[in-house]
Amino acid sequence: MTDTNDRPLSSNDFSLPEKIAAQLRRDILNGKYAPGTTIKERDNASELGVSRTPMREAIRILAKEGLLVLRPARSPIVAHPTFKQIADNIEVLSALELLSADLACRNASDAQIEEVVAAQDIFEAMYDKLDRVDVFELDMKFHLSITRASNNDVLIETHRSILARMWRARFLSARRQDSRDRVLRQHTMIVEGLVRRDADAVRQNLSDHLEHLLVNVREYFESDDTDKAEAS
Repeated sequence: MTDTNDRPLSSNDFSLPEKIAAQLRRDILNGKYAPGTTIKERDNASELGVSRTPMREAIRILAKEGLLVLRPARSPIVAHPTFKQIADNIEVLSALELLSADLACRNASDAQIEEVVAAQDIFEAMYDKLDRVDVFELDMKFHLSITRASNNDVLIETHRSILARMWRARFLSARRQDSRDRVLRQHTMIVEGLVRRDADAVRQNLSDHLEHLLVNVREYFESDDTDKAEAS
């Protein structure tokens, strides 16, 4: 498992609440806790062998990311945002990533471009070897590396904040079986454009890439609505 700062996770990388949050995040993304499920602080702390204090802080971390919803005097639940809420976030995220790409072509050092290339090389090499959450995290690392190459601190922080709220939506898109070849192809074309510092090419390929994110999420919601209708 990797973090979003380009380093393998180790026992010394994160605080206990962050480690608990990482485990709960994986459980949510993998479907152990479905949307609407109550996350009981005491039960989950006992299951993970930790006290309630770091569990409480881990829950706050995931609430900031939009994966959990806090409720006064009640246990939090796994978030189930509407398509409109997700679509609004995707719209903002897309604008931020396109701006990041433009600035990266103009401002990135050669070393930063090499970091983007390396992130893509790792993503492609490990795509078929890791579980889907780990692959997803490598995908996020690729996008974060482009934003960091913009060298705009405000943009980097804003993008990271929005991206944190997009864990579930982007994971739903990334898990689609038909996305593998398209994603690898688009990533490669984005990298090739960055290496040439061809802002138009990067913008075009990144736009296509992000457009599929919205399409995939929409199809997920439509499929979910169909399943619920048939079940009723």
